[in-house]
Amino acid sequence: MLEKLFHLKENHTNSRTEIIAGITTFMTMAYILAVNPLILSATGMDRDAVFTATALSSFVAIAIMAFFANLPIALAPGMGLNAFFAYTVVIQMGYSWEVAITGVFIEGILFIILSFFKVREAIINSIPINLKHAISVGIGLYIALIGFSNAGIIVQNDATLVSLGDLSDPKALLALSGIVITGILLVFKLKGALVFGIIITTLIGIPMGITPLPENGPVSLPPSLEPVWFSFDFSKLFTVDMLLVIFTFLFVDIFDTVGTLVGVCSKADLLDSRGNVPKASQALLADAIGTTAGAMLGTSTVTSYIESASGVQAGGRTGLTSLTVGILFLVSLFLAPVFLMIPGSATAPALVIVGLFMISPIQRINLDDYSESLPVFLTIIIMPLAYSISEGIAFGILSFVLIKTFTGKWKEISITLYILALLFLLKHLL
Repeated sequence: MLEKLFHLKENHTNSRTEIIAGITTFMTMAYILAVNPLILSATGMDRDAVFTATALSSFVAIAIMAFFANLPIALAPGMGLNAFFAYTVVIQMGYSWEVAITGVFIEGILFIILSFFKVREAIINSIPINLKHAISVGIGLYIALIGFSNAGIIVQNDATLVSLGDLSDPKALLALSGIVITGILLVFKLKGALVFGIIITTLIGIPMGITPLPENGPVSLPPSLEPVWFSFDFSKLFTVDMLLVIFTFLFVDIFDTVGTLVGVCSKADLLDSRGNVPKASQALLADAIGTTAGAMLGTSTVTSYIESASGVQAGGRTGLTSLTVGILFLVSLFLAPVFLMIPGSATAPALVIVGLFMISPIQRINLDDYSESLPVFLTIIIMPLAYSISEGIAFGILSFVLIKTFTGKWKEISITLYILALLFLLKHLL
């Protein structure tokens, strides 16, 4: 049966290898079960309910990826996108989380439509490559800042805007210890270093009085979705801000998904003779349906995870690898008390390390051409300083269009980019 579903022999693999690869991928991305509820709870969302939504939405998207695309790629609510949801849309822009989740839902519907008409690839091609890399780098710095802030390592200061917090505070000390511990695990190339880093830091936090012991024991019924599911608010649908929110969700998710598909399939030697991802439309559809289902369940945008590469490294070649990850997400529902006892000081190191992972594209950015490097720099630096992913993207695209236009390089700008720049300009002037 497994052979018929996943064509194991054709892909030079077997069920044992695929299952081990799936376990490996799950271990490298299971941190999202602790981090996502913590980030979204900053908006007022019920943390327990978000945990269930995170696990279920991941399973739905992964199952579609496994059975329809037969690719070893796992999906879950995306890092960066959840931070944008919580800290920019809700906390900074002042919208309720219900309005934000509506934006995610609309994004998912648009993605489903765009997947059928192959518009996503066209949008990607219109954005300059250096700006694509810059967005990843900027989000990395933004996520790391959130991690430092959650742990009290970096605090707000009226005199200097930000400064070091009290490093003798137990929460800050625990987070700093976690960063060092996770770093050591990464150096030794331990599979699931982020997860083990969170676990060890959480355990250290028990005698320090920071980690609460679970009240219901390690195994219990999954938390109810009732506080967050189908909580839509369409009242702000036709505002400029909502259009910007939806665009940013679309924009970041597009690059996350396509970049992950190409990167993971390349490593697994699954690209066809022309360098294309096999069954790309089905894979993109899995991402779109996952996002839509996630919004209905009560979580931020679902996207493909680059951590899937760890499973490929372990031999994963088919959808059986990703299906194994999905099943493990379902099993984790019954371990909710364990995941929900993890304190912010134990997840902060994971945020900082994910920030490190996300800045790696900086190596591929051309800094010699100032018409390219200045927009890149503005994109990167504005995100953490303005505490906003969307503002970083806006500054990057606007500066790129203006500098290229006034230096006679307007032919390098696509019509799509001009339209985006105009929308950003109107948003800030109106």
